[in-house]
Amino acid sequence: MASAKIVLNTQNFEITLTRLCHQLIETHNHFEDTAIIGLQPRGVFLSKRLHKQLMLLTKNKNILCGELDTTFYRDDFRQKELIPNQTNIPFIIENKNVVLVDDVLFTGRSIRAGLDALLAFGRPKKVELLVLIDRRFSRHLPIQPNYVGKTIDSIETQNVKVEWSEIDKTDKVTLIDK
Repeated sequence: MASAKIVLNTQNFEITLTRLCHQLIETHNHFEDTAIIGLQPRGVFLSKRLHKQLMLLTKNKNILCGELDTTFYRDDFRQKELIPNQTNIPFIIENKNVVLVDDVLFTGRSIRAGLDALLAFGRPKKVELLVLIDRRFSRHLPIQPNYVGKTIDSIETQNVKVEWSEIDKTDKVTLIDK
């Protein structure tokens, strides 16, 4: 029987997003040379939330935000039946600071695919990584985030479920033992 532990409830979820926004503002100020790009599918929910909150906090309505599909850049592309998502980057990333956004950092393979896919759009000045949840003891690749909502220690048999009010009707992160 599976058991579940709530890692972030709705209130802590919102506090965590606000903290991440403030950390981004400390580094990127008014975001003149910075773009936020969410990895499809679930990193997009996080990037859109951050984007909306950053525009309110900075009073800058011109913060660049995009969506990146990594399907064809994944190392398991031929092993799984993957459904491509939409890529929407309606701006130039050349010489920009890019904040790559995903919900959970586990093995690092999705982020590696994101980096490969990103280079198809140009050469950014710098790429940083923001994740809501960092499962730090599970890396297959040497990838570390610059901004972390919450770090958890988990084992490979556990799942992290991130729920978004846009599709799941609530904001919550749960660690599930299989």
